[in-house]
Amino acid sequence: MKTKEQTGLNSQGKIIALWTAFLLGMLFHTQLALMPLFHGLNVMESHTHEYLELHNIMWLMLGVFALPMLAMIVTAFTSSRPYRIIHLGLTLVYTVNNALHFILDVMVKVPDYQLFLMAFLFVIGLLLNLVSYQWMKESSRSKKALRIVS
Repeated sequence: MKTKEQTGLNSQGKIIALWTAFLLGMLFHTQLALMPLFHGLNVMESHTHEYLELHNIMWLMLGVFALPMLAMIVTAFTSSRPYRIIHLGLTLVYTVNNALHFILDVMVKVPDYQLFLMAFLFVIGLLLNLVSYQWMKESSRSKKALRIVS
């Protein structure tokens, strides 16, 4: 019986790599002055939370970063069907958020390099959607294959 030659990462590895790239891009994006820009501060100044009364926003930003980190960890340790469905939903929410973020960046007239980065993050999100969808479908294909063999 011929076995299919495996190349590259499996779906879980691809998902973790894409989330990592996404988070690194978001970190770069936020550090390149979006936080002060939205609050009318000079982009050359430090923009720590002491300068801004952003306690609730900082918790929201922590959530925006923490959910993908949690998704990466859970993806590494489980491949259950319910989790795959939840994960696909999470990637779709982030894709919609990225699209809205890009539109807002255009409206605020952020620098071109920021727009390029946000567009790049949107593309990473689309890839994440695709791989997550394929991963979700893998479990149903393997169940069908098991039923056929039985």
